[in-house]
Amino acid sequence: QVHLVESGGGLVQAGGSLRLSCAASGRTFTNYAMGWFRQAPGRERESIASITWHGHSTYYADSVGGRFRISRDNAKNTLYLQINSLRPEDTAVYYCAADGPPVRHDPLLYDYRGQGTQVTVSS
Repeated sequence: QVHLVESGGGLVQAGGSLRLSCAASGRTFTNYAMGWFRQAPGRERESIASITWHGHSTYYADSVGGRFRISRDNAKNTLYLQINSLRPEDTAVYYCAADGPPVRHDPLLYDYRGQGTQVTVSS
């Protein structure tokens, strides 16, 4: 079992940036691939990105473009999501997720998820 807690969300103006964090506890952090997904009001959950346990490989959903960057610090048991050039349509609850082997790249399929952090982008 791994426990995930997201932070870093908030209200930001369009064009701004945010860095979301996800603190992991429980099982060994490096055993898990990690990822982010989001859910906007009235919409389906949407994958954003994932990263392998060692951080050497990252995967991004085609829909999110180049404004998102996923990273991890295994020494701090923390996952990050940098979001640049925020748009009102990025408004959503952002979730981090963790998954043991075998390797899967879609965080919507992952075994564990946090409670989410709200990101609201004003125009």
